[in-house]
Amino acid sequence: MLKITLKAGLVGTTEKQRKVVRALGLGKYGSCAFHADSPTIRGMITKVSHMICVKADETPAEKPAKATAKK
Repeated sequence: MLKITLKAGLVGTTEKQRKVVRALGLGKYGSCAFHADSPTIRGMITKVSHMICVKADETPAEKPAKATAKK
């Protein structure tokens, strides 16, 4: 798994770069997303490498599951 963090704002970037950042699941400065390491994701990372920080992470942080009770 890869942890991708947006380290630069989107002001002054091209529309194509904004679309790639959005497709990676990033929105605001400092937002993070987890993706499986694949050639597609690596290509997207290459396009906006100057704006993001990438770390190899074994597992994403466990989020508590929402309890859905059926009545």
